[in-house]
Amino acid sequence: MSAAQPMEQKRLRLGIAGLGRAFSLMLPTLAGDARIQMVAGADPRAEARAQFERDFSGRSFSSVEAMCESADIDAIYISTPHQFHRANVEAAARNGKHVLVEKPMSLSIADCAAMIEAAQRGGVHMVVGHSHSFDRPIARAREIVASGEIGRLRMINAMQFTDFLYRPRRPEELQTDQGGGVIFNQAPHQVDNVRLIAGGRTKSVRASAGMSDPARPTEGAYQAFLTFENDVTAAISYSGYGHFDTDEFCDWIAESGQRKDPDRYGTARAALNGVDPQAELALKQQLNYGGEKYTPPHGVNPATRWHQHFGLLVASCERGDLRPQPHGVMIYGDSARRFEALEPPPVPRSEVMDELCAAVFEGKAPLHGGEWAMATMEVCFAILESARSGSEVRLSHQCGLEVGA
Repeated sequence: MSAAQPMEQKRLRLGIAGLGRAFSLMLPTLAGDARIQMVAGADPRAEARAQFERDFSGRSFSSVEAMCESADIDAIYISTPHQFHRANVEAAARNGKHVLVEKPMSLSIADCAAMIEAAQRGGVHMVVGHSHSFDRPIARAREIVASGEIGRLRMINAMQFTDFLYRPRRPEELQTDQGGGVIFNQAPHQVDNVRLIAGGRTKSVRASAGMSDPARPTEGAYQAFLTFENDVTAAISYSGYGHFDTDEFCDWIAESGQRKDPDRYGTARAALNGVDPQAELALKQQLNYGGEKYTPPHGVNPATRWHQHFGLLVASCERGDLRPQPHGVMIYGDSARRFEALEPPPVPRSEVMDELCAAVFEGKAPLHGGEWAMATMEVCFAILESARSGSEVRLSHQCGLEVGA
């Protein structure tokens, strides 16, 4: 090859474990990133496997274990239901495959520790995400805090209100002990955000949680107060009951980074009105990848897309406040405020692929690896424990930003 010829870009041969909603949300990233080649997909649903073969000309498998044994796969993206994450990671690592596993990492500290051990034993890297702490505005807020330009960080306030609980669910998604509810499914985003900005090491948690709808018998809302080892505090709150929508505070840009129509208020609740659990499960299957009502996600045109986000967050320092937003970061100083615009990524969630590819191709330890994700999950478990006991919970499995150094 002559010096004038560009070096051929490496492509990561990716197998997809679980062709459900999480995969659908990640699909614009995986299909739009030139570094990624989807070569295989595994799912128990025949219609999903057939759709994958049509869309990507890849092989399909009815079991994750069989796919992990394939020699022409470099890494596995695990987007199966939460209760299968440990077994899927162990299968991938046992076969020498790097891993990108969806949040929540798993449903117990013991499972998280076993996943970390499996990756270490297999000599592979594990990245846990997507969480919104990958989002560039959150990372930029952390950079400003770390620079000291507006003084030491003192506290963080974060809130997110959505219709999460009224999107079609499988029965176990409404059972807390099976990983259902907002504490397992949504708190990892918020906890990751505040941990990243605060530096990572949470000392204690005090929380409350609520179940306001008997037809959705799992936690649909929580509030938590986090204390960090560096004396920073964070107050976080979330409601998934489909009333107020914090996207109103974000110029009606949705969590996905796409424009939202505020006149569609209440549509999620209305769609489930009078629908029994069996019909709801059928509806979810129809909407899933390969289902008869499946709609491919939006394209990746930067002109109609902004950064993804997780509601309102304000980080307060000694000489100013920071507010990450879909377009960038607002900086409120002592005498003036200014807005630092950030160009959207080339494809949504490309920051996740940056971290995965750096780990696989360059051997760079990921920030959002097993230790980081286990620390986030320990906070989530503590939110649940504190809400039930009414007591402050001390933590013992924490790590800081040095894990990805």
